[in-house]
Amino acid sequence: MTDEVLVDRIAGKVLERLGRPWVEVEASGRHIHVSRAAADILLGPGVPLTPVADLSQPGQFVCQERLRVVGPKGEFGAVVILGPERPETQVEVSATDALALGLKAPLRLSGDLSGTPGLRLVGPAGQVVLDKGVMVARRHIHMHPDFARRHGLADRQIVSVRVWGERGLTFDQVVIRVSPQFATFMHIDYDEANACGFAKGLVGCIIP
Repeated sequence: MTDEVLVDRIAGKVLERLGRPWVEVEASGRHIHVSRAAADILLGPGVPLTPVADLSQPGQFVCQERLRVVGPKGEFGAVVILGPERPETQVEVSATDALALGLKAPLRLSGDLSGTPGLRLVGPAGQVVLDKGVMVARRHIHMHPDFARRHGLADRQIVSVRVWGERGLTFDQVVIRVSPQFATFMHIDYDEANACGFAKGLVGCIIP
């Protein structure tokens, strides 16, 4: 355990003793969620996603498969797929990624695809042109109902989260998403991670 992680863990324990809700923060790089219909074209008919590592959210995983993401002005190779399959295909990027691709990707919660731009996905078996699905994910907290009840928090509530360190800052406009299927973690993208000097194990204090 690094000194930075140890300090963050101690900070979390102090906040807990003070009765203040705290959450571990995770940084998410660009990634893709695919539908079964898209996977059949990109990977081959009936080819399953291959889990290689579990994510913090129960039942979600990093896949072995990678895709090329092609926008109007740029592209990224070997972009990871996260499983399991989704009803619709979506591509989550940072604002910096969107600029490199030549897209104006709006801030959205996962699954809210209306009005989002599309791009081209290229896989080992074929390619798919999306007419929508590219977004910059809104900073959010996956939260278990037990945690929400304990701290008087609610689904879709907007909060701030304070993190410390050499580049400490307060994240505003953080959306809480409550479900019994969730483990309690906050997710930010790499642009936000760089802004706050992110290191694995970072914790933040939730400010209602």
